[in-house]
Amino acid sequence: MGLTGLLAADPTQLLPAREQMAFTLGFHIIVVPFGTALPFLMMVANYRGLRYADRDALLLAERWSKVAAVLFAVGAVSGTVLSFEMGLLWPGLMGRFGAAYGIPFALEGIFFFLEAIFISIYIYGWKRLRPWPHFWSGLPVVLAGVGGTASVVAANGWMNLPGGVTVRGGRVVDVRPLEVFFNRAFWYEFLHMFLAAYIVAGFVVAAVYAVGLLRGRRDRYHRVGFLIPFTIAAVVTPVQVLVGDLVAREVFHREPVKFAAMEALQHTRDHVPETLGGVVVDGKVRYGVEVPDLASLLAGFSPATRVQGLDAVPPADQPSQHLVNVVHLSFDIMVALSLLLLALVGWFGLSWWRRRDLPPSRWFLRGAASSGVLAVGALETGWIVTEVGRQPWTVVGLLRTVDAVTTHGNVWLFFTGVLIIYMAVGAGTVLVLREMHRRWQAQDDVVVPYGPPERGSPAREAVPP
Repeated sequence: MGLTGLLAADPTQLLPAREQMAFTLGFHIIVVPFGTALPFLMMVANYRGLRYADRDALLLAERWSKVAAVLFAVGAVSGTVLSFEMGLLWPGLMGRFGAAYGIPFALEGIFFFLEAIFISIYIYGWKRLRPWPHFWSGLPVVLAGVGGTASVVAANGWMNLPGGVTVRGGRVVDVRPLEVFFNRAFWYEFLHMFLAAYIVAGFVVAAVYAVGLLRGRRDRYHRVGFLIPFTIAAVVTPVQVLVGDLVAREVFHREPVKFAAMEALQHTRDHVPETLGGVVVDGKVRYGVEVPDLASLLAGFSPATRVQGLDAVPPADQPSQHLVNVVHLSFDIMVALSLLLLALVGWFGLSWWRRRDLPPSRWFLRGAASSGVLAVGALETGWIVTEVGRQPWTVVGLLRTVDAVTTHGNVWLFFTGVLIIYMAVGAGTVLVLREMHRRWQAQDDVVVPYGPPERGSPAREAVPP
């Protein structure tokens, strides 16, 4: 079914509801990695500062904690809007399955408040707590970020592979909370997202200092500020590539329709090639480059592996052609960006192994300065795959998207208002972070939170441990 036919058959509110949800989720997902992984980066810097009397690392930890607080506040705003949207835009989902779907979000709220409390204690404690107790006050922030991420992923995984509920007459009559949370998609989705958060936060933070190094700021502060986040991202990236391969194989076994959309596979067959690029036009993939047998080989370790195509799905349950193209191209882009980051990490690792130093080429720093954008792009396209790849279902096998969407009001007007709010929040975030950066650069005498101060520095004496 083409786009015209799809719109003619769907409720009038479906398109604006989808567009609004895509926009707000796409905005929010950029902030999520910083709530999950940036606290870990600041704790690594804090530990290094205390363990090795490294004043640059301590200063970085303090400043990163303030950035984390700003982005946490932004995530709170964007996440709250998303919570309202779930009820306003998708009453069919919340009305029928809120008893199950709400469980992970209730837990996410608890983790959210814990993170808010302890990030406040950590920032407040820089000049008021003894060094090591202050350091350990940051650990709950890290753990709460992991718990919040797990909760959101549990909700998404439940939509992909629902379980833990008994449905009679279209209504939930029994809920098993542990089965809802630890659904069949939870573990591979959570691990994939958890690693992605560390990759995004690591590369984005490192990119800031890579730009500084490119501009000639070769002091130790910028070097340490680059090495801590980039090294963490460099360690995680190859692991993520292996996990991504595992996840794709799990999708092949558990979500065959999504896998068929990822491969743009129209007909069930074996010896399936991996199609790079290309779009589906009139039921056939055009303009792509085929690598013979590769999709079957990756799916089942054999070229003879039989892969289910979209033709095995009843027409009413098939994603539309344009949605298949969105999923297929997003998957290709995600993989391509991940391989670019892996190549950059390999360059860094080889240089460090040989010279114990960064690659001397400015092209490496240019690549590192771009790595944050590449990582965010991979994150966004990955979420497009998991969200759009589920269509035409909101809860696979239980609730169609056309039955979940609201039929009241003017969603386009609502979307316009949300768009204005998000633009203001986004612009405000950029301005605040730029002002913080400008103020930090303008400081002539830097006061280290609890030492050790440089000789002759006006920094206060180190607090005894």
